[in-house]
Amino acid sequence: MPKTTIALAAALFSATLLTGCASSTDSGSKLISFPGAYKIDIQQGNVITREMVNQLRPGMTRAQVQYVMGTPLIEDTFNSNRWDYIYSLQPGGKSREQNTVTLFFVNDQLHSIQGDLVPGSDQQ
Repeated sequence: MPKTTIALAAALFSATLLTGCASSTDSGSKLISFPGAYKIDIQQGNVITREMVNQLRPGMTRAQVQYVMGTPLIEDTFNSNRWDYIYSLQPGGKSREQNTVTLFFVNDQLHSIQGDLVPGSDQQ
């Protein structure tokens, strides 16, 4: 067997062994983590603020709600009277924070609000 074939086989074997050195974190699997490396903030979904939710009032039309909250992330296919807004933020490798707001409509008017942020509550 030529020396280049042996060297190539040794390199492939070493690379295979090094993949076993990967570490796993709460945010998924990644290779070796370097200390001091910058980790980006990951935002997903609709931004939901307390000010936006406090503007919602029962009796608002769908257009008025959409003006305040934006297009819902999820419109239930089987229940057109339910809109779901979900916002997720994972700041720089830390634990993920998630807020949800579910709006229910009756006769195309806002009827009720459920979720992590509801109008009038002071906690964030």
